[in-house]
Amino acid sequence: MSASSEPVSIRVLDREYTVGVEPDERDSLMAAAKLLDAKMRDVRGANRMAAVDRVAVLAALNLAHELQQLRNDNTARDRELTRTLGELQGKLDALLES
Repeated sequence: MSASSEPVSIRVLDREYTVGVEPDERDSLMAAAKLLDAKMRDVRGANRMAAVDRVAVLAALNLAHELQQLRNDNTARDRELTRTLGELQGKLDALLES
């Protein structure tokens, strides 16, 4: 933990962990822990005997896949925005020249 971080206890899949976090990032950490707990519970399903490490890896893969999809969507959106702005700039230049 850094000098300004504070210990925060989180629960993930009925296990408690203490994590150092900056005070202004506490709410974000708590939300992330809640999301991870929900994803791990979804992966584990009714199989309470599933190995925690396997459940954690599968949950992490699911979250990483969702993150990659969001990044891909943002990249496509950025390209479309750049193209549209280029078209608008061309039209504006044409109007100003006439």
